[in-house]
Amino acid sequence: MSPTDYENDEMLFLDEDDSAIEEYDEADAWKVLVVDDDEEIHSVTRLALSDLVLNGRKLAFLDAYSGEEALKIMSENGRDIAIVLLDVVMETDDAGLQVARRMREELNLLEPRIILRTGQPGYAPEESVIKEYDINDYKTKTELTRSKLVTTIIASLRSYQQILTINQSRQGLEKIIASASNLLEEHSVKGFCEGVVTQISSLLGLDAGGVVCARAGSVLDRDDDGVYVLGAAGPFANYINEKLDNLHDKRIITEVARCLQEKDHIYGKDFTVLYMNSSGYEAAVYVQVGCAINIIYKQLIEVFMSSISVGYENVNLFHQLRNAAFKDMLTKLPNRNEFINMLDELERTGVDLNEHVVALVDVNHFSDINDGLGQDAGNLLLIAVAERLQSAMGDVVQMGRIGADVFGLIGKDDKVNPQSISKIFSTPFKAGDHTLPINVTLGLCRLLDGESTNGLNVLKQSNIALNRAKRSMTANYEYYAPEMEEKTTWRLGMIRQLRSDFAERKLELWYQPQVDLVNETIVGMEALLRWPAKEGGYISPAVFVPLAEYSGLIIDIGAWVLEEACRKLKLLHQKGFPDLRVAVNISMPQFRDSQFVSLVKSALIEHDIKPNLLELEITESVVMDEPQIVVDSLKELKAFGVTIAIDDFGTGFSSMSYLQKLPLDRLKVDRSFVNEVTPGKSAFIAETIVTLGNKLGLHTIAEGIEKREQASYMLRLGCDEAQGFLYAKPMPFDELIDFLDNYKPLAGE
Repeated sequence: MSPTDYENDEMLFLDEDDSAIEEYDEADAWKVLVVDDDEEIHSVTRLALSDLVLNGRKLAFLDAYSGEEALKIMSENGRDIAIVLLDVVMETDDAGLQVARRMREELNLLEPRIILRTGQPGYAPEESVIKEYDINDYKTKTELTRSKLVTTIIASLRSYQQILTINQSRQGLEKIIASASNLLEEHSVKGFCEGVVTQISSLLGLDAGGVVCARAGSVLDRDDDGVYVLGAAGPFANYINEKLDNLHDKRIITEVARCLQEKDHIYGKDFTVLYMNSSGYEAAVYVQVGCAINIIYKQLIEVFMSSISVGYENVNLFHQLRNAAFKDMLTKLPNRNEFINMLDELERTGVDLNEHVVALVDVNHFSDINDGLGQDAGNLLLIAVAERLQSAMGDVVQMGRIGADVFGLIGKDDKVNPQSISKIFSTPFKAGDHTLPINVTLGLCRLLDGESTNGLNVLKQSNIALNRAKRSMTANYEYYAPEMEEKTTWRLGMIRQLRSDFAERKLELWYQPQVDLVNETIVGMEALLRWPAKEGGYISPAVFVPLAEYSGLIIDIGAWVLEEACRKLKLLHQKGFPDLRVAVNISMPQFRDSQFVSLVKSALIEHDIKPNLLELEITESVVMDEPQIVVDSLKELKAFGVTIAIDDFGTGFSSMSYLQKLPLDRLKVDRSFVNEVTPGKSAFIAETIVTLGNKLGLHTIAEGIEKREQASYMLRLGCDEAQGFLYAKPMPFDELIDFLDNYKPLAGE
């Protein structure tokens, strides 16, 4: 076809857009790729289509003179090409068809429209080729007059635009659906809002470009009431989570603010701001439209906005649910659940675990601050601690609030170490009107490559180290070591076995007789708890009694010991030993039990035991733990007639003021002081205790008497009673009966 063929046709203009094109933007033009090995065809094509305008956009031409050159241009420009005017016969008879095939199959360019042109009618493609490669039209060059070419181009551009609109709509829906199906993901609101912009743009047949804005303090964890960009598409994509003011576009800022204030849609000449609201969750959607929106599109958009507002409410609600599940609302730090997730994620990030340390930071005596100054002051202190940790550690250290007064840190050991953390707490904290100096205890765990960094396990190990540090008398921190966990595992196993054996009544109560030192007659016995071991023998009380106290099982065990001792004492009375007494050891947890005093009284009444024949033994450490509780309980029991003894007297940190307050009957001289009694050597402390007891009007009893000279020495000091291997070892109740039946005082030998 010659240039004159085009000139003979009337020049055709398309008035799809009523307004004239005053300014032409090259980047906004429809791109048409002309592929032909005849340079004249390129020229006449440009001439015929140079003034064609569709939807306010002119044409921009790209030129290729071979199939390979065409494919190269396609790979560089991609989906920006709207139409390909493709010659069938170039370097080969089917070069154009090969370009179409590779364009669709290899480059995956499905949107651009293909118009095949050929100067040889005999080379027309088969119908299957037209269908397979999605070819819009096929024309011989001789039949393509200017009017027919323009008509073909217009039809193809409309087809291209419809395909883009459909794809854009699909992409927008996919984003909304994806955000809805992943509502618990961190960026669900962002994904949803971006989908809203894309979907509205597709409804209008535009390239996606716009922002969704809201007063989003709760969504972005910001305390201010500013307007933030929650989602964006097109040129605004980089402003997500930024303040709206950062857009530096006065019109967008003004119109979004007006939309939120007026709570209604705003339709401008070349922009639209849509109001979205459901149950108080409101947002403004600013979309660049380029022209005024007609009434049909307005109705369509408003229906869409009414529907999508419910979805916006849902993503906000789910975001709040996620925050409740994974964020500490007071300090805004990740909570324990999220901290565990952060530990789990650490291994997947590929960092060098050998450089990383996890630390738990426990604020000492925080409950005292809450009790003394009020919960508001306690909350302000926790916020101040969180802010200082964040300020001092920076972004290189991850952190969270693990418990009420425990913070967690994850970072390299040059930042997360006892010295760096302790320095943060070296100055007081401001909590409201209070300035509070606080101390912390640290439990640290080094992470190691090749070992599991399961978050829950690492947190457990750090907590083991923290508990170890709390018991330390020398330092405020401990690093986790495997033997700590082994000891903890052993302790838990022992507690579990103790609980089981106690439930099955496998624990035993043995008795060690006590004698009058003057005539060595038996005056009573001490009830001693025994725990048979599975492999034979017995587990030491020094091992299992602390475990029972630690687990709280001592309350139930202590109640059973009291009941059993009174029951067996009653049997002894019935067998002809009416004046014997029994001594039972009492621990601090029993005193804390509100039912303890009534439990003692009930046991005595039930078994018809005279109260003075039951002696309760307490240690100095029990007295000094919570003195007032002990004193009050013992005074009530003393008034009831029960006798009271201090066990192992002299081994603790005695307080003479409390010794005077306690309603005591007896002091027990510890075996360690009795062992000092050797031939030719005096036992000064034992003598002091006996003298003190006499001056206070208390009876004294010596423990651990194994030799005759020890018994004689204690008698000369004025000690009243004794117990020990010299007289009898601890024994089960049946053996005790035989022993009492056959006992003869040693003093007569």
